[in-house]
Amino acid sequence: MLGIENVWLFVVSGLLLNLIPGPDSLLIAGRAATQGFKAGSAAALGIGSGTLIHIIAAALGLSAVLATSATAFTVVKVLGGAYLIYMAISMFRSSSAAGNTEVMQKPQASLKRIYYQGFITNLFNPKIAVFFLAFMPQFISASSDNKALAFIVLGLIFNVNGMLWCHLIAWASSSLSNKLSVSITTKKWLSRVTASLFGVFGIRLLLTSQS
Repeated sequence: MLGIENVWLFVVSGLLLNLIPGPDSLLIAGRAATQGFKAGSAAALGIGSGTLIHIIAAALGLSAVLATSATAFTVVKVLGGAYLIYMAISMFRSSSAAGNTEVMQKPQASLKRIYYQGFITNLFNPKIAVFFLAFMPQFISASSDNKALAFIVLGLIFNVNGMLWCHLIAWASSSLSNKLSVSITTKKWLSRVTASLFGVFGIRLLLTSQS
């Protein structure tokens, strides 16, 4: 009916792809390590929401615009790269402010704000849209009666598996931070390292070519 093929291979491939570190997993790990599991979970849910938009866009063919239009691709990547750099600067400022106080402010950012950070970070990454457009059709038969629905089903499978992995990252980062009894100074430098990596990811995204 839907013409979905090799679901097991799709699941395995998706899980392996989720293991590759990027700004999404970095945001989750950083927030969970400094603010706890709930913060990491909020970031993960925001990322999952952004991924859902990419899935729907791919199903409707909107991602094809990013893949074929240099202007659209450039606009989205500039927005995404600029936001990552903005996050890097904001985290640097927050870590400096926390370092000047004797008590670590908890939470440094609200769960709602962290959710939107995850959402925007994921949404404005054109590489994700192009990825879905290139990856998922391999598992949909050319004779499928409803390719858009097949796209959505596969996308939901990918997203659910991704959320499980993201929450595992959040739990592991939070647990490790608690077990090690991370000091305020350590959290400050961890935040700065995370901010630096966000800056690097932002610059890399700005330099990304469409091909």
